[in-house]
Amino acid sequence: MDEPSLEKGVSLWEDAWRRLRKNKLALAGLVMLMVVLLLSVAGPWCSPYGYETQDTALGAAAPSLRHWLGTDMLGRDLLTRLLHGGRVSLGIGLSATLVSLLIGVLYGALSGYAGGYTDRVMMRIVDILYALPFTIFVIILMVFFGRNFIFLFIAIGAVEWLTTARIARGQTLSLRHREFVEAAVILGYSRMRILLRHIIPNMLSPIIIYATLTVPRVMLLEAFLSFLGLGVQPPMSSWGLLIREGVETMEEYPWLLFFPGILFTSTLFALNALGDGLRDALDPRISGD
Repeated sequence: MDEPSLEKGVSLWEDAWRRLRKNKLALAGLVMLMVVLLLSVAGPWCSPYGYETQDTALGAAAPSLRHWLGTDMLGRDLLTRLLHGGRVSLGIGLSATLVSLLIGVLYGALSGYAGGYTDRVMMRIVDILYALPFTIFVIILMVFFGRNFIFLFIAIGAVEWLTTARIARGQTLSLRHREFVEAAVILGYSRMRILLRHIIPNMLSPIIIYATLTVPRVMLLEAFLSFLGLGVQPPMSSWGLLIREGVETMEEYPWLLFFPGILFTSTLFALNALGDGLRDALDPRISGD
């Protein structure tokens, strides 16, 4: 942290917010992400159409004053389905990221703090899981547990935790011999208390940065699985499912691919811009202040 910040008694998070505000691209990503979240949450309630409401007589209609983004093959309003799909895609992205953080941080911290033979065995397990093809792994899980929305984000989160575990392990190895940790050991604190009260809180910065970059990757995985027919199933809607439907009819009805593709790409860009901005804001070595 720079000297002016220390002189004014500015905390790490206040200093990070000051740095983030100087990053116009990251701020633009934050604003756009908030707008997309607000529209996805509130939009379907405000829409006069349900995401399942069909008008087969109308069919696939081009954008108009009645249907701003047009309708799909079954006459369903595309804007409503996009907003409802945003709930699903963003919900899966955030939920699966949370699952991966909970598993990965605890696993990596335990491995790094234990060290020795235990650490080697736990990391070899991670290496073995890394070697499994993701698509085959998810297919196997769905064969045993079936297809459903809740299981989808659990399956994705169960794969994404591997990188989180490696990051948490590396941070734990760098913190385990710090003075405040050794003082806690001398005071007789348990290993779990040391991990939860002293080590994990001090690795939050890189974990938060990684989380913001994990959400768009998880959303891409969901879109990929839905594109293959392994993800969200009709009549539910997600951005990946809408893109798959748009690809199938892109020559006759290009708006069915254009609008979902633009919204999905823009949201991923906003998340990545915010993640890069947080990385710069939370790492004083990167900032030029």
